[in-house]
Amino acid sequence: MFRALIAAFFLCLFAVSVQAQDRFWVQVEAHPTLSEATERARVYASRFDDVQGYYLGRGFYGIVLGPYSESLARQELRRLLRDRQIPSDSYLQNGRRFEQQFWPIGGGSSIPRDTVEEEPAPELSALPQVPLTAPFETLREARASEAALPRANREELQRALKWAGFYDAAIDGSFGRGTRRAMESWQVAYAQEATGVLTARQREQLLLQYNAVLIDVDMQTVRDDEAGIQMQVPTAVVAFSEYQPPFAKFAGQSSLPSAQVLFISQPGDAGRLAGLFEVLQILDLMPPEGPRELRGNSFFIEGADTDIHTFATASLQDGQIKGFVLVWPAGDNRRRSRILDVMRSSFERLDGVLDPNLVPPGEDQAIDLVSGLAVRQPQLSRSGFYVSSDGIVVTTPEAVAGCSRITFDRETNAEVIANAPELGVAVLRPITPVAPRDVATFQSEIPRLNDPIAIAGYPFNGVLSAPTLTFGVLSDIRDLQGDDRFKRLSARAHASNAGGPVMDASGAVLGMLLPRQGTSAQALPEDVQFSLDAAQIAGLLAEQGVVPAQTGAGEALSSVALSRKAADMAVLVSCW
Repeated sequence: MFRALIAAFFLCLFAVSVQAQDRFWVQVEAHPTLSEATERARVYASRFDDVQGYYLGRGFYGIVLGPYSESLARQELRRLLRDRQIPSDSYLQNGRRFEQQFWPIGGGSSIPRDTVEEEPAPELSALPQVPLTAPFETLREARASEAALPRANREELQRALKWAGFYDAAIDGSFGRGTRRAMESWQVAYAQEATGVLTARQREQLLLQYNAVLIDVDMQTVRDDEAGIQMQVPTAVVAFSEYQPPFAKFAGQSSLPSAQVLFISQPGDAGRLAGLFEVLQILDLMPPEGPRELRGNSFFIEGADTDIHTFATASLQDGQIKGFVLVWPAGDNRRRSRILDVMRSSFERLDGVLDPNLVPPGEDQAIDLVSGLAVRQPQLSRSGFYVSSDGIVVTTPEAVAGCSRITFDRETNAEVIANAPELGVAVLRPITPVAPRDVATFQSEIPRLNDPIAIAGYPFNGVLSAPTLTFGVLSDIRDLQGDDRFKRLSARAHASNAGGPVMDASGAVLGMLLPRQGTSAQALPEDVQFSLDAAQIAGLLAEQGVVPAQTGAGEALSSVALSRKAADMAVLVSCW
């Protein structure tokens, strides 16, 4: 019955004529105040000649481009997103939510491009009178009918007021001063008598508003017997695309391409649940900033950035791990929160889990994909090495330039405490305590020319899980200009080896490998490399209160022992 009322509400509110079926707009922004929306519309109007603004209901004012025919609207959305002329969460709007027009001031044309001229749609009020089942009530009658409401209904009204932005206290079903103020604010916003008590008809209208978004995104119950999950999904914006165990994927459609839904389904135990918790956090679809918690047999993860807002949850019951992920465009929190509430409340476990062998391996496999989902990658990775027992690391300045986040081994967050671009070295400190297995011991004696050296580092941007050794010889104790702060090496090192320690045969550190492009403007042979002398690094560390260990000449280590020392000392430094 209630769904029928919602449908009737929308038919009455939005069905203006057959011609409106081909009206589409690109919605670029929405704001809670008319003044802010008008100012933003003025900004867009300086760049586009088809800007319009409409009240969308629920206290929001939308800025749109159009109208267009449906095909042209989709083309325009793709073009404007590709050229980054509009926000990344812009989407197609068919005008069903449009009410009063506030821009252009005084009204404007609403004739879609590529169509013949037609009569404009009529203006619609912010809270129109529609067929409602609830009776008209006096204030006394409203108090009486409100008092008869079950607690669940009272809590739903509080949730609706909270979603609409009028209420910010607990959902407890108790109508105290906070709830009364919220009701009064809602009445004022929609030009109703401000009594602080909602009549039956006002309660009905509030709930119609609250559930309007569910009609807009076409929330439908989806039953997946392969995954053993049933829940409601916004089928107007996502559709099933493929299985990639442990995920059943629902990809975003053209109207909202950044949206995604994943069903999570796999056999497992507490260890596998913890592993899934960690894996989800390194995927591209999960921004790194946001709350997350693994407790007992369940977890949740929430991440948001300027593009997307993602929520994931899963739990372990009877040897089966099941849950879901919702990816939604950033800045659309009212719709996202309402959809998420329905998804969480409708989630149901069925028999069975996804077979891990359901999809055979294909040629599109890659180490930076997990079940077909891209793993979040740093913008740059270089090598570094520990120089103190509390986790201080030295590396090359290019590893930390322009980073919003720096990590050791892609896990430990770090910060820059010293930077000497003229020498080509930066000093980093872990934000949380780190206990290295080994630290550098600097060679205090002058090395012999043509002695063997080994460079420890990550030559393939961290693709390999452990550092490798690149062998060569010490060609000169000065660079090509005769500067004794630098040493010339003969070795074929990869670009991401820069920042790694250069060791002699005993494992003592002679210096740090420098990037090739920072040492000479000449085109040098590929095996010509340069390192910063250990004494220069020690001097910079001393300024930070760090005194590195030093040693004289020692006995040569076996290649196995040297590799083990390198693995314990070297660090993958990543810039995000």
